[in-house]
Amino acid sequence: MKYSITADVAFPLLRFDLQEGEKIKAESGAMVAMSEGMALTGKMDGGFLRGIARKFSGESFFMQQIEATHGNGWALLAAATPGNITTAEVGAGRELLVQKDGYLAATEGVQVSTKMQSLSKGLFSGEGFFIVKVFGEGTVFLSTYGSIHTIEIPEGETVLIDNGHLVAWDASMKYEITKGGSGWVSAVTSGEGFACRFRGPGRVLIQTRNPQQLAGWLFPFLPIPKTVAR
Repeated sequence: MKYSITADVAFPLLRFDLQEGEKIKAESGAMVAMSEGMALTGKMDGGFLRGIARKFSGESFFMQQIEATHGNGWALLAAATPGNITTAEVGAGRELLVQKDGYLAATEGVQVSTKMQSLSKGLFSGEGFFIVKVFGEGTVFLSTYGSIHTIEIPEGETVLIDNGHLVAWDASMKYEITKGGSGWVSAVTSGEGFACRFRGPGRVLIQTRNPQQLAGWLFPFLPIPKTVAR
């Protein structure tokens, strides 16, 4: 199996070249085009309970499975939002936790499930009570709003990350919810509010754009619904 990502930063395509018998899995609706001889099916991937758990994390109940059933072939995938597509490896002892809408696709040996967060993290992390858990053996493909950057945090060091820029992190890492500024007044006046403080060792993937800030920027331009007179 080979894969490539087009050089278009804002609207990239993820291409897979599959040998006969090889297959990949992807988020529902990710397929853009595929060659003759490729079979596209909807799978619960892990059974009914895991499918239900994915719904709580904002992912789809069914996942796409694309398999080269009649000779070699190719498939093109795309994310729902403008931004980058990047890869991350998972394996024994290195699971990955992913924000909602961050998972795009994975090789066959990767499993996609859900992890429940604590009450405080669910309320203030910006990710909700359920987040995506990726494990197994293989490559996972993540989609981001804007470009993506990986921060490798050495053991014993901490890094403060704005909630809206968080994409994924190693499941073994510890993090806490804290104020974004030096004090609560600074956190509010600086526009940061709550943030996540991660402690190394481990990797954290961040995105350069914040969808919450985009929503705030767009709000003044939205049309005001007219009141229907009675």
